[in-house]
Amino acid sequence: MATLYVSPHPDDFRSLLALIAAEFCPSSCPRIVSEDPPASLNARSRPALALTAAGDGDSVLSGASAVAWYLAFQGKRAGVDSKQQSQVWQWLSFADNELTPVSCLQQTSRAELMRVLKVLDQALAPRTYLVGESLTLADMAVATAVLLPFKYPSDRKAVTNVTRWFTTCINQPQFLKVLGEIALSANVAVDSNSPAANGKPSPPKTEAQLKKEAKKREKLEKFQQKKEMEAKKKTQPAKPEKKELGVITYDIPTNPGDKKDVVSALPDSYSPQYVEAAWYPWWEKQGFFKPEFGRKSISEPNPRGIFMMCIPPPNVTGSLHLGHALTNAIQDCLTRWHRMRGETTLWNPGCDHAGIATQVVVEKKLKREKGLSRHDLGRENFIQEVWKWKNEKGDRIYHQLKKLGSSLDWDRACFTMDQKLSYAVQEAFIRMHDEGVIYRSKRLVNWSCTLNSAISDIEVDKKELSGRTLLPVPGYKEKVEFGVLVSFAYKVDGSVIVATTRIETMLGDTAVAVHPADPRYQHLKGKFVLHPFCARKMPIVLDDFVDMNFGTGAVKITPAHDHNDYEVGERHNLAFINILDENGLLINVPPPFLGMKRFEARTAVLQALKDRGQFKEIKDNPMVVPVCSRSKDIVEPLLKPQWYVRCTEMGKQAADVVREGKLKIIPDHHLKTWFNWMDNIRDWCISRQLWWGHRIPAYFVTVNDPAVKPGEDMDGHYWVSGRSEEEAKEKAAKRFNVSVDKISLRQDEDVLDTWFSSGIFPFSIFGWPNESQDLNVFYPGSLLETGHDILFFWVARMVMMGLKLTGKLPFKEVYLHAVVRDAHGRKMSKSLGNVIDPLDVITGISLEGLHAQLTDSNLDPVEVEKAKQGQKSDYPNGIPECGTDALRFALCAYTSQGRDINLDVNRILGYRHFCNKLWNAVKFAMKTLGDNFVPSEKAQLSGEESVADRWILSRLSAAVALCDSGFKAYDFPAITTAVYNFWLYELCDVYLESVKPVFIRADEDSATQRQAEVCRQTLYTCLDVGLRLLSPLMPFVTEELYQRLRRRKPQTDPPSICVTSYPDTTEFCWNSEEIDRNMEFAMTVVKTIRSLRADYNLTKTRADCYLQCIDAATVSLLQKYSLQIQTLSYSQAVIPLTAEQPVPEGCAVAIASDRCTVNLMLKGLIDVEKEVTKLMTKKGDLEKQMEKLREKMAKNDYKEKVPAKVQEQDAEKLRQSQTELQKVTEAIENFKKMM
Repeated sequence: MATLYVSPHPDDFRSLLALIAAEFCPSSCPRIVSEDPPASLNARSRPALALTAAGDGDSVLSGASAVAWYLAFQGKRAGVDSKQQSQVWQWLSFADNELTPVSCLQQTSRAELMRVLKVLDQALAPRTYLVGESLTLADMAVATAVLLPFKYPSDRKAVTNVTRWFTTCINQPQFLKVLGEIALSANVAVDSNSPAANGKPSPPKTEAQLKKEAKKREKLEKFQQKKEMEAKKKTQPAKPEKKELGVITYDIPTNPGDKKDVVSALPDSYSPQYVEAAWYPWWEKQGFFKPEFGRKSISEPNPRGIFMMCIPPPNVTGSLHLGHALTNAIQDCLTRWHRMRGETTLWNPGCDHAGIATQVVVEKKLKREKGLSRHDLGRENFIQEVWKWKNEKGDRIYHQLKKLGSSLDWDRACFTMDQKLSYAVQEAFIRMHDEGVIYRSKRLVNWSCTLNSAISDIEVDKKELSGRTLLPVPGYKEKVEFGVLVSFAYKVDGSVIVATTRIETMLGDTAVAVHPADPRYQHLKGKFVLHPFCARKMPIVLDDFVDMNFGTGAVKITPAHDHNDYEVGERHNLAFINILDENGLLINVPPPFLGMKRFEARTAVLQALKDRGQFKEIKDNPMVVPVCSRSKDIVEPLLKPQWYVRCTEMGKQAADVVREGKLKIIPDHHLKTWFNWMDNIRDWCISRQLWWGHRIPAYFVTVNDPAVKPGEDMDGHYWVSGRSEEEAKEKAAKRFNVSVDKISLRQDEDVLDTWFSSGIFPFSIFGWPNESQDLNVFYPGSLLETGHDILFFWVARMVMMGLKLTGKLPFKEVYLHAVVRDAHGRKMSKSLGNVIDPLDVITGISLEGLHAQLTDSNLDPVEVEKAKQGQKSDYPNGIPECGTDALRFALCAYTSQGRDINLDVNRILGYRHFCNKLWNAVKFAMKTLGDNFVPSEKAQLSGEESVADRWILSRLSAAVALCDSGFKAYDFPAITTAVYNFWLYELCDVYLESVKPVFIRADEDSATQRQAEVCRQTLYTCLDVGLRLLSPLMPFVTEELYQRLRRRKPQTDPPSICVTSYPDTTEFCWNSEEIDRNMEFAMTVVKTIRSLRADYNLTKTRADCYLQCIDAATVSLLQKYSLQIQTLSYSQAVIPLTAEQPVPEGCAVAIASDRCTVNLMLKGLIDVEKEVTKLMTKKGDLEKQMEKLREKMAKNDYKEKVPAKVQEQDAEKLRQSQTELQKVTEAIENFKKMM
């Protein structure tokens, strides 16, 4: 066993840290010794951890950080992955270097202490713990470092987040065991018992104490100097941006649907408000988004094919968030790409009636405005209120989708409660019920007592608790305790101890289960335990599901209130006693519990067990609590008669079509999840106890004939379904062989699960079961694109129901995109303040505006404040106006298959700057083309192109190929990278700069005129094709700029870029590896010259450049590119030389490659002595830095105490300094040669 040597002093926080860390690894907890370690251990300080026998020096860890890290790692509290472990190290460093010095000297440096605590407070604002979602070594280290200022008088009001977090930490059982109960003092005061307070002189300090304090003061002074320098840097005015983001608006009168003015001059700079105005209504009015555009009938054969995709219908109550924006950016890009490829293209919009969500919204509105409940109104009147709300507010999300540029065919928009779709839902239910696929059964469901309804798994949030936690529950004034395990005894031949996290459910226990092979309970086979409150005899059953090694190995069984227990109850034919009604009140239980609210009964049952002496213990227990996402109520498993869909056969079919390759799921790492769900699928509960939704077309039959015995609700024989009551009566009369007049019917009050209507959405939108042109042409669809989080809830059900009801797959491919998280990798959550409306990114919003949205939300005040802190941290200046195009481009650029997306809203601004670069490039190019320019009818090579022309056309062809393959593979980052690189790094940075001399000299003679004309045709091709490549991603800015370009065939070319052909690899096939390689070599030379110019500070002075080449072929190549090299490197003249030709003296030298050395003539251009002096100073500074770094790295405890990440950074700094020193030394030698 390991031995931990600690200090006996109660305030030695280093030892306390080690002790707390040890508590988190109970299985390997070391022996604690409060004395110095033996000399034989060679331990340098306490705490020290001896891992093996004394005397083995290699197995001793010294120092709080090393010991605590080892123990925390053993206890799995050092971070779940390398990223978290790095964060933990950072906090350890913070505790050691920043917090500890000021905590120990808090009375003499209170201002500094508060400054450091405020840094900590800000970091804790949006989180419960410092790293991840559970307590780690980071929390232990920082909490022990603030023990002194918090344990003794301190002002904690200024750091509420720290106080909240600190209280959470010190109340963990591991902390309590080491520290005991800590009473926090709230006032700033000097301890009345201290010598200073009593006016008594302090006892004289020892020499060692004085030395220690001097060392601390020195350390603190250095620390404060460092902080002052940082503060000074912060107060210095930031470098101004190159250009303020200007807001330019389009104010030329244009009626909605009319074409925007494209004759007026373009504004000086890009402005989203100007660019995005007026285009969408024109696109819509022209019918560009309809599959009928450009063809007589959608039925006519199209050799290019058909593309059909339906939108994942958003909730009618919904408002767009960045997750929706991602979905729509991807779907619209794909739709626009297919449309530009000439396919018959339909992207079908629609909206989901969102049963629970909508009913909750309207109920709250009724209560707020009229003080009424839905029961006060009655079912029919309430449904009328919902329709009224839907007609007033329900199309908001459509307006938001239009703002995103979504090219949906709005004439085909559907709502799941429309008559057409409602008829399809009814038909689907009846057909599946008649076939026996839908049946009635009494089983456990997820029940929300607040909503009085069963809810689906996707509406259940799984709240993870690390231990005892008080949670708010609707209908309860006080918070309710969760995260504890209560043990109690049932009496039988002594007693058997069981444990539960829901003690109130023991009132519904009907058995105790043990494992058949457990030797401890062999004597109890066939025996019964007695229920303490109702004298119920309960059998002890033997079942393999029991884990012998968990707890006592005995498990209480409550079949009516637990999913596992339900199956045990079925296997052993146990009684199912339901102890809860729909409102969460206790039934079928003895007094005094009868009629109690469920969580009040929790307290009462616990006390009653204590009174009877059967209570054993209560302890913290990590657990997951199911919470209703709509009502925030705790979800209860409840036995209810419901309608179910038999899924075994349909699930097998859904798995088989994927295994056989008929349905493709992309990316394929989701296949494992798919097969796991489909191969282990359970029957699907489709009943919901709501009023808003598709009422189940099923009727309970009562036969008014004494020859027919009355039926029970659970007997499926007494239920019929029908399209009308008359049809249902006829079915019932036929089934029971009586006349229709003897049949009475009662329609089921419940409605269908929303996912049922969503499951048939791909064909119900086209009028199924009735035949229609749309159904014949567009079903099955081509693609289903959505988030991977609804793979089972929606995608699987569409596949199953499509195959079942139509015999066809609803689509051929499924592309699942990643889930959007914030820049810190956290899930989007209103309470964190990181849920961003994409319209706020498009138009911009102030921090105050973000705060106002929180105030108007339904968050409680505590969550609002927490969210405000999160917003203040992430968006201190609000969100700047980025525009739709930049947002769409950013979302697609971030989308990588198989990963969550950590979206930094500030990065989107970078793509707005890209739009501005694009804008300026096209403006410059149009000016260069001139008013009289006429493009050739076809993009083709003339044979007269310069090396620069051939290169840019080669790069354009490469971009076309990359975009083509990217779209086909759903590789959106590849598409965005290709088009971004082409526009920014190839067209703007290289080609446009390199051809400027061509246009300057255009009028010198006929040869230069011809060269300029060829160059103009090349430039036009780049603009035309580059904008078309970008159009699916950035529809607004590309339309604005494309409309300004002349057409190759003005009479026949399409009116809009969105219906112009997408560039194809067969047309643009000019990619040449040789040309690319040659230009890459020339650009290497250019970069080397630029680097030399920067080294010698030649900002505006042009210098001659001698390029010494290894052979004649290289000389020839560089002569061919000399104009481009001269222009791009800002050189006076470029002179290629062979290896034998001498280079003039006075040149700076740099190697461009193994084929070429650059010699830049400096003689006469710079003050050599002055440059040497500057470089000598720099050399001295570098040598000092390197010496200091080497000293630090040479210390004995460097490798033990310094985090690995910091060690890597130090090594990299040293390497960089060595490289820089070498360059400086070489420069000095070169200058000395010129002196």
